[in-house]
Amino acid sequence: MLNTAKEILEFCEKENKRIYDIVIKEEGSISGKTEEEMRAQVDEVIEVMEESAQKNLDQAHKTKYGMIDGFAHMTYEYAKNGDPMVGSFLTEAMAMAFSTSEVNDAMGKIVAAPTAGSAGIMPAALMAAKKKYDFDNKTLQNGLLTFIGIGQIVAKYATFAGAEGGCQAECGAASAMSAAALVEMRGGTVEQCLHAASIAIVNILGLVCDPIAGLVQYPCTFRNASGVMNAMISADLAMAGVTSFVPFDEVVVAMGEVGRAMPVALRETGLGGLAGTPTGVRIREEFLGKKEK
Repeated sequence: MLNTAKEILEFCEKENKRIYDIVIKEEGSISGKTEEEMRAQVDEVIEVMEESAQKNLDQAHKTKYGMIDGFAHMTYEYAKNGDPMVGSFLTEAMAMAFSTSEVNDAMGKIVAAPTAGSAGIMPAALMAAKKKYDFDNKTLQNGLLTFIGIGQIVAKYATFAGAEGGCQAECGAASAMSAAALVEMRGGTVEQCLHAASIAIVNILGLVCDPIAGLVQYPCTFRNASGVMNAMISADLAMAGVTSFVPFDEVVVAMGEVGRAMPVALRETGLGGLAGTPTGVRIREEFLGKKEK
């Protein structure tokens, strides 16, 4: 993968290519697979994403500790029958993000994209956009391949691990990758893809990782819902012509630096932030099966 936003833009302009073309070429050179074989694998991923995003919309999932019970179903019903301030489309997208989080809680089949804790963002973005714009299969493939390409830049300069970089590295990265995918699927430019990804990380820079009892339920589920919203507004801003003054690769470097500066208690240890509240400590003690000293 090319190293900087500038290199990506220059290459795509010179060769008349898209970000997904770079991903296909690089993967082909490593694996020896044809484009058709790679796209078939992408279809398998999309199928799992669709199933997880839809599974709990019409049923109320229950959890052991009651932290995220039935959120997908409640939100979906509100999208259909309520009067959401953000509109039914965005509310339904949040419900889809909740659904994948609930499937993950039940040990169901998900795509950790890029992590289990942020796994609801891309499926919700992908399926909500598919429903709204009636995207064909190749468009969805190109979106997911763009998602992968942006992720390669994140992996190069920072991390996906909440234990290393906080939730900005999980839900922030997923939002950025999804924002670029949405721009690609909507027919935006490569430059707009990169601006959308930058804006999404800027919006979530510094977010801590503080799951109660170390479980990626609370507050992770809310951050998946807000993460898909972040991806969508970032995509819209980029397509409106709004730009990120700091290039994408520099934004990711900053995210990595911020993550390393975070106290350990705020990096997925289940000790600080919401995990350190009296309620959080009580749930942790129940989960561990013992009273902490």
